[in-house]
Amino acid sequence: MKLHKQSSRRDEELLNSQPYSPKTLKYPNRSLPRSINYLLKEQRLLFILVGILIGSTFFIIQPNLSHLSTSSEPHSSIPRSYNALNHESLSTLSSYNDKDFSFRVNGGTGRVPVGVGRKRMRIVVTGGAGFVGSHLVDKLIKRGDDVIVIDNFFTGRKENVKHHFGNPRFELIRHDVVEPILLEVDQIYHLACPASPVHYKYNPVKTIKTNVMGTLNMLGLAKRIGARFLLTSTSEVYGDPLEHPQKETYWGHVNPIGVRSCYDEGKRTAETLTMDYHRGANVEVRIARIFNTYGPRMCLDDGRVVSNFVAQAIRKQPMTVYGDGKQTRSFQFVSDLVDGLVALMEGEHIGPFNLGNPGEFTMLELAGVVKEVIDPSATIEFKANTADDPHKRKPDISKAKELLNWEPKISLQEGLPLMVNDFRNRILNEDEGKGN
Repeated sequence: MKLHKQSSRRDEELLNSQPYSPKTLKYPNRSLPRSINYLLKEQRLLFILVGILIGSTFFIIQPNLSHLSTSSEPHSSIPRSYNALNHESLSTLSSYNDKDFSFRVNGGTGRVPVGVGRKRMRIVVTGGAGFVGSHLVDKLIKRGDDVIVIDNFFTGRKENVKHHFGNPRFELIRHDVVEPILLEVDQIYHLACPASPVHYKYNPVKTIKTNVMGTLNMLGLAKRIGARFLLTSTSEVYGDPLEHPQKETYWGHVNPIGVRSCYDEGKRTAETLTMDYHRGANVEVRIARIFNTYGPRMCLDDGRVVSNFVAQAIRKQPMTVYGDGKQTRSFQFVSDLVDGLVALMEGEHIGPFNLGNPGEFTMLELAGVVKEVIDPSATIEFKANTADDPHKRKPDISKAKELLNWEPKISLQEGLPLMVNDFRNRILNEDEGKGN
């Protein structure tokens, strides 16, 4: 007991004899803000300063390097940045020509390849392997666009577009427009539909489905992706006209239950759908009413008068004239039609526009021209006329002349020999013409 009291007293004396010293602080600069303490520790501030120095050095040196690389190419005609183009240069670039053109940039003159002056478009052409469609594809590819052809090959032929196989700007899809398809394009040329009586009468229900459902699907695609849509309608919407020549304001004289109505009324419905999508969904649309067209790549024996006469004359067969041969038609060469379609698509007018050649021929006059070009000894055979065959057909193209600055340039006498050469080669050298 005494020992315990003595030891505790000794401990108290030792504690009283030692001066008080507070515990050392872990963070001596507690009075400074924590962010500054963080920077001061472990030389972080030094690394930040070194990074700023390196970045500043890069931005100082880089413009000098750009200047050196630019000066090493004094004849470069295309600026590195669109910002370097002045107003005059931009206006020059916006104009497109089929030939190379020159423009001035910051005092220098250079040559620019074809197509630089316009945006490359991505375009779908339905029925693009057909007669008219393939010629349209040729023009679009030639001017530098990317083209997607959709065709089910009912009347279209791969041979019409095979010269584009291997071109990275050309695609071919076997597809029926009656079924929907998803694509990303800027423009839609809707040509898909059999256009000759032999073909559209072969399956009339399919013909009207193509005109209605096919047009609905393509208009729906145009609405979803914001593409401009062009419908190739026909002069058949005028039926057997009571007005001559036919203007776009004429509503037509059509038999709604005749053997040709699957095509006539189908195209009239397609025009209705096109305008309803324009008014109701703000789709950009164009409507062309195409009159009789001829040229290379037409189907042999398709029932149209020009191809019938040419094929029969080459095969030394009598040319078949239905009725008395006094009914009239107007004939435009395919290249004139293609120019009109492109002018309509690129213009600002909806239409409809008549696209045809106002030169009017009777069937007997046409037979005379074919005899003159192919075989003066060719004969004519008369047969009974077909049902609902129009007696007269001639377009009034004053609207297209005024608003599209378009009119046909190739006469029948100039264009027919080009078609004859194509038909002669196919009939004599290909299986398509054997046995007929």
